[in-house]
Amino acid sequence: QVQFVESGGGLVQPGGSMRLSCVVSGHIFSQYAMAWYRQAPESQRDLVAAITPGGISNVKDSLKGRFTISKDNDKRTIYLQMNSLTPEDTAVYYCNARPSRFDWGQGTQVTVSS
Repeated sequence: QVQFVESGGGLVQPGGSMRLSCVVSGHIFSQYAMAWYRQAPESQRDLVAAITPGGISNVKDSLKGRFTISKDNDKRTIYLQMNSLTPEDTAVYYCNARPSRFDWGQGTQVTVSS
């Protein structure tokens, strides 16, 4: 059974940085691209960034230059480094395969506010 445990969220001031982590149970790293998604209040869940089994990453165009996705296969962990955060980045952040095919985890709340 595949499960995702996201962590690292919290409250940060505009302009700040944050690194999210997602530990993945189940041996899927070598089979599927993995991704971070986010869902802002009253909005749909959107793709933020993805990384292939071979380590090729891609970030949503509007977030390029601020967000970086990476992974550690040995730790079965995906990371999302977020810099220069703005209030518009406030959302619950989730990880899953890309395309998403497994049950969602609880996510981690990121709130950008002064």
